[in-house]
Amino acid sequence: MIHSMAVVHPGAVIGDGVSIGPYTVVGPNVVIGEGCEIGPHVVVEGHTTIGPHTRISQFASIGGPPQDFSYRGEETKVKIGARVIIREYVTIHRGTVRGKGETIVGDESYLMAYCHVAHDCILGNGVVMANSAHLGGHIELGERAILGGLVAVHQFVRVGEFALVGGVSGVAKDVPPYTLASGARIYVYGLNEVGLRRNGFSPETIRHLKRAFKLAFRSSLRVEQAVEKIRAEMGHSPQALRFAEFLATSRRGTARVSLSRHAFRPV
Repeated sequence: MIHSMAVVHPGAVIGDGVSIGPYTVVGPNVVIGEGCEIGPHVVVEGHTTIGPHTRISQFASIGGPPQDFSYRGEETKVKIGARVIIREYVTIHRGTVRGKGETIVGDESYLMAYCHVAHDCILGNGVVMANSAHLGGHIELGERAILGGLVAVHQFVRVGEFALVGGVSGVAKDVPPYTLASGARIYVYGLNEVGLRRNGFSPETIRHLKRAFKLAFRSSLRVEQAVEKIRAEMGHSPQALRFAEFLATSRRGTARVSLSRHAFRPV
């Protein structure tokens, strides 16, 4: 199932049932899991591992050297999980030695056309990046986080699990888990209640998260005080504790909360 016009290095490890389209180039240190579909005109290079049943569309570039002045050709890595969908013209760069040394894309993530994942990024399982969303280096996206189209995320930023960032947004601060955020200079608007319900969160859990959000962003408490109060009041809720932990460990600071009464509407 490897097209006669594909260039696959004999040192590459190709699993059972893999299809590779014409004019695709696969380098010597690449491992491709079973059942993967690699389209035409794709480049997969470097120390790149691709999990089973992942689909990569035409003109994608995976495992290329990072766009980082410190990089000197070290053997860093890209790891892509199982059942990931990578659409046209997506670029995913390998890590740097001064970072984590590897770029990771979790299982069942969906990267739409023209997305860019820079060096040392870590994407959790089920992440969705809409068309032309771009990540700087060292970014972390939590499980099932969603970025709308034309979103740009600053290096070292974290977007928490189940958070939704609306399209055409500039993200220079951390976005807490379970929240909605949007804006050219990002604002948080509240909880991602629709997303939480769709992902099976119970009404009780959503109630706890609402309380945690109110303590953190709608009260007169400082962040440290809010974190302690959340831990004291809602120690029985893993999601509320995760929310508090995210706030407590933020190095860049969290995005500001909008004071507008208008509901968040993704672009």
